Amino acid sequence: MSLILAISFYSYIKTSSHIISGIVFSENKIAIQTLSQEGYEIPATGEQYSTTPKERWILFLSLLVCVVGIVNTQLMAVADRFREIGTMKCLGALDRFILKLFLIEAFLQGFIGAAIGALAGAGIALCGSLIKFGTLAITHTSLNSIFISIASSILLGCFLSLFGVLYPALLAARMQPIEAMRGKD
Repeated sequence: MSLILAISFYSYIKTSSHIISGIVFSENKIAIQTLSQEGYEIPATGEQYSTTPKERWILFLSLLVCVVGIVNTQLMAVADRFREIGTMKCLGALDRFILKLFLIEAFLQGFIGAAIGALAGAGIALCGSLIKFGTLAITHTSLNSIFISIASSILLGCFLSLFGVLYPALLAARMQPIEAMRGKD
């Protein structure tokens, strides 16, 4: 869940940035005035809108909390599967098989969670911009830039999921079969 929320926030920030840049490029004075009233720093004509340092810090902290949540969840998953890991190792599973098992599982969970979060964040940004600026928000925004922000959000989510599972997966792969079989129920 933390991955979905963090990636949704990331996708929202990226999509909003593209929408604001599109509005600034449109040079519509009423929309630009609305942007400044909303508290956005309007870039010079022809420049892309960039996020504020405050937004970047909040985004960084949300992604950090996401990774900590993934590591914690995967450590619990390893602890719950001690006997399963021990059985596989007793049957001849190599360390890299156990590692691949956890990495594939994390990639699939990360991809699905990131896709849900990216689509939700982009959808919320588009709906909010439609409410604030009307159709101007969509007419001057490139769909390619929105798709790129969704794709980058999904890639970031997959990377964070794989990064977060790395330590627990290595711990599970290096476990001795007898220690795993003695695991607590």
